[in-house]
Amino acid sequence: MTPHDARKHTRPEEKRRQIVLPFSKSVEIAWRNLRARLFRSLITAGSLVLAVAFLSFVLVSTDIASGLARHGSAGTLRALYRAGFDVDTVTGAVQAGAKDRWIIILSLLVCTVGIVNAQMMSVTERFREIGIMKCLGALDSMILRLFLLEAVMQGVAGSAAGAVAGLAAAISGGLARFGTDAVTLLPWSDVLLSLVQATGTGLILSLAAVLYPAIVAARMPPVAAMRADL
Repeated sequence: MTPHDARKHTRPEEKRRQIVLPFSKSVEIAWRNLRARLFRSLITAGSLVLAVAFLSFVLVSTDIASGLARHGSAGTLRALYRAGFDVDTVTGAVQAGAKDRWIIILSLLVCTVGIVNAQMMSVTERFREIGIMKCLGALDSMILRLFLLEAVMQGVAGSAAGAVAGLAAAISGGLARFGTDAVTLLPWSDVLLSLVQATGTGLILSLAAVLYPAIVAARMPPVAAMRADL
């Protein structure tokens, strides 16, 4: 059997095993794509920063209120009620008001829609690039990996920035409303957990929003992508 016949009879599974894109190279390509589309990446990350910042602000503000409720006076509890917190006088547990919870949900939904829209536009702009990559042998899993890596980079950067911004805003607001007790009575372990929760929520949100556009890009036939009229 000639080498040509051997290649012709190679099974699809064997061909897939022969095509390898190292993870480090995938990260490099994803980072280069983000830099090449810096303005669109900043818009996507910016919407994530705003949503996560508000979530972090509410969570940390609730932590501040919890510290005040556990160690504060009756006057402090009245101040918390006036600030819109739901305080359990028996256990000292504090929850954000219903209005804040609805605003969080709506802001996260708007952020998700914005990211999906931005990623779909990114896929449309990259039809030819995706087609060339697939013609050169890129597998669907490689295309999917590149889009997910871009989402992870945007998600980590945007979520971390939003969590820190929300923390700063919550502490500033607590100092303005309750004085230095907002910091001295603050349970920092709960604050750290809130920051992790806000950052994780933003990252999950970014990945969930990019999943559908990434699948569309990965399943795109090479010929159709190359013929796209942009």
